[in-house]
Amino acid sequence: MRWFLNRTFRALHHRNYRLWFVGQSVSLIGTWMQSVAQQVLVYRLTGSATALGMVNFMALIPLVPFSFWGGAVADRWPKRRVVLMAQVVMMIQAFALAGLTWSGQVRIGHVYALAFILGAANAVDMPARQAMTVELVEGKEDLTNAIGLNSAMFNLARAVGPALAGGVVATAGEAVAFFINALTFLAVIASLLAMRNLSHHHVDPTDGQDGTYLWQGLRFALGQEIPRLLIALVALSALLSMPYSTLMPVFAQDILLNDARPVVAALCEGPLEAFSCRAPEALPLGLLLTAVGVGAVLAALTVSSFPSRTRHGAWLTLGSLGFPATLIAFSFSRSFLLSLGLMFLVGWFFVLQNALANTLLQLHTPDAFRGRVMAVYSMTVQGMMRIGGLQAGLMADWLGAPLAIGGGAFVSLIFSGLVAFRRPTLRSLG
Repeated sequence: MRWFLNRTFRALHHRNYRLWFVGQSVSLIGTWMQSVAQQVLVYRLTGSATALGMVNFMALIPLVPFSFWGGAVADRWPKRRVVLMAQVVMMIQAFALAGLTWSGQVRIGHVYALAFILGAANAVDMPARQAMTVELVEGKEDLTNAIGLNSAMFNLARAVGPALAGGVVATAGEAVAFFINALTFLAVIASLLAMRNLSHHHVDPTDGQDGTYLWQGLRFALGQEIPRLLIALVALSALLSMPYSTLMPVFAQDILLNDARPVVAALCEGPLEAFSCRAPEALPLGLLLTAVGVGAVLAALTVSSFPSRTRHGAWLTLGSLGFPATLIAFSFSRSFLLSLGLMFLVGWFFVLQNALANTLLQLHTPDAFRGRVMAVYSMTVQGMMRIGGLQAGLMADWLGAPLAIGGGAFVSLIFSGLVAFRRPTLRSLG
């Protein structure tokens, strides 16, 4: 047992990573609380699946310029400083959303504007945060383990955050969830300030002012077969499969709510009463997203415990095929309990695909390019996911949410199958 724990959590032996793990874990719970509460708020204000997609689209607008800039800055300046500034901006955004909602003045235009600000901050934060991982564990030896634990951290928050959000929104309203999120940023900010002796690959800040430096990362990412395949695989998944999360309020409130009523009644008014519910419709959404998080956490812990000889590419292939296949099954389900089980599997396969794609990309990227390559990866995946959220919302209003999710997942499954069988190099990666 001790051997298993030491192997699974070995990145925590590094002090800076340990600080990051604790602080970011707290902050991510708040982030997921805000995500769920914002979905409930937008659907309450508009009743439109398209509006849910538009929130994602607003965050897409600043993604391209800010991601490129953030990746270049992360390769030139201390990554901790970049992440710290971005986290402060995100905290201010959460306080603003909480204040507007609490005062009753919030309108859908406010949500769109604040989503734009959050998207810009995330675009700068993400490549620097991902590229900083190798510095937190002092090299590549524990990098796979750290990325696995990062995924576990993210998805544990995905399990806990929506469950807390469901209860908080049902009992106190969306504003309280937004305010709690704002406070959780203090934990990650404190952890960043407490870090010491982070390594940094120094680049002359005056180098490449003509734009050459910025585009070197793009040329490297798209010019090498392995990075190109990894980015393409996850990008198409982000466009066609990952938007399922955008439409979860539609499934929770319109498609599965009747079958979920016994569960809601047990939690809100039955002998197992856990809440005094003001908005019981938030509970099915929270439970569905919690199931995703539980499956994802278990998958992430599995990834973090992989020995060095593991064929990561084979597990990546399993995830890239299983993720869309399970979403297709979910789109046909009208049973709330069956849907909970399928969401567990969605979380499991999602992590196998994305955590291992992230790991393999960083392992095949030189230190000097890591920030810019991760910027290309983050920009592509986030951009496709947000465009996918918009198209999923439009398709759901036109054809219905089940066809929007099932159709996109089917195309994603075909593409993943073609990559698996026509590019065996990817399957064989260690």
